[in-house]
Amino acid sequence: MAENLTIAVLSGKGGTGKTMVSVNLAAVATGATYIDCDVEEPNGHLFLKPKVFEEETITIGKPEVDQRRCDGCKICSDACAFKALAVVNKKLLIFPEICHSCGLCYHLCPQGALIEVEQSLGVLSKGYRDDLLVLSAELKIGEPSGVPLIKALINNIKGGITIIDGPPGSGCLVHETIARADFCLLVAEPTRFGEQNLALVHQLVSLMGKPAAVLLNKTTGGANASEEYAKANGLSIIATLPWDGQLARTTSSGDLAIDGSEHYRQYFSHLLAQIVEEARRA
Repeated sequence: MAENLTIAVLSGKGGTGKTMVSVNLAAVATGATYIDCDVEEPNGHLFLKPKVFEEETITIGKPEVDQRRCDGCKICSDACAFKALAVVNKKLLIFPEICHSCGLCYHLCPQGALIEVEQSLGVLSKGYRDDLLVLSAELKIGEPSGVPLIKALINNIKGGITIIDGPPGSGCLVHETIARADFCLLVAEPTRFGEQNLALVHQLVSLMGKPAAVLLNKTTGGANASEEYAKANGLSIIATLPWDGQLARTTSSGDLAIDGSEHYRQYFSHLLAQIVEEARRA
C-alpha cells in the first residue's frame, strides 16, 4: 500500500462520524499523512495526540489606506463585493474582519492609496504519531474564510497514503479540500436529514469529477434513507458500520477504536484496502 493516493473523507453535515473514520483510517496506514482540513474546528489531534515539532503562522494580505493619498472617490468601496470598505465624509474606512483578501481594491485605486499588509489568519501545526505525519490548522476567530489555510495544508501532500479529514458540508472549504483528492469517502447517517446532506456532498464530488463511495455509519438494521439514496443514484456502498455504544464511548473519550479493539483494527485495515482497490478501478 505504498502507492500515492489522497483520500478525502467527507460528510454533508457534522456528527456523522467523519473524523472518527478519518483518524482510524490514518492510524492503520503505514507511513501515511493525516490532514485535518476542518480548520474552523479541528479535532483530529485529540485522537491522534501527535508530538508537535513545528508550528507556522499563516498570514493573508489585508488592505490598509494611506489617508494622505485617498481622495474618497468610492471606486474601491463600490466595487467591494463583501462591503469591507466604506467612505464616510470623504474618509475611507476598512473593516478587515469581513475582508476576503481578493485584492481588487488595490488594483482599482487610482491614487495608489491602498497597500497590502500581511495579517495572521491562523496557525498550522505539524506532528507525528509514530510514523504518521499529522497536519492541522486552526482559523483565527473572526476571519471570514479558511481557504488559504486549507491551501497551505494541502501543499504539504508529498506522496504515499494521505487521509484528508474534510470540513462538514459542501461549501467553498470542501471544494478546496477535495481539489487534489484522488478518491472521496462519504460518511452518512441513516436518517432523512443524513440523506439530504449526503446528496449535497455527492453532487459536489460528482461535479468535480471525483470518484466516490459511501460508508453508512450508525446503521441499526432498520430503514436507512442514505442507503436508499446511494442505491437510487448509483453511489457505491463501500462499507457499513453498525451502531455500537462502546465505539461511541471510546470516541467520546478521545481514543482511537483501533487501539482497544482488534475487531476495529481489522475493520479499518480492510476498509483502507477496499478504498485503495476502488480508487485503482476508478
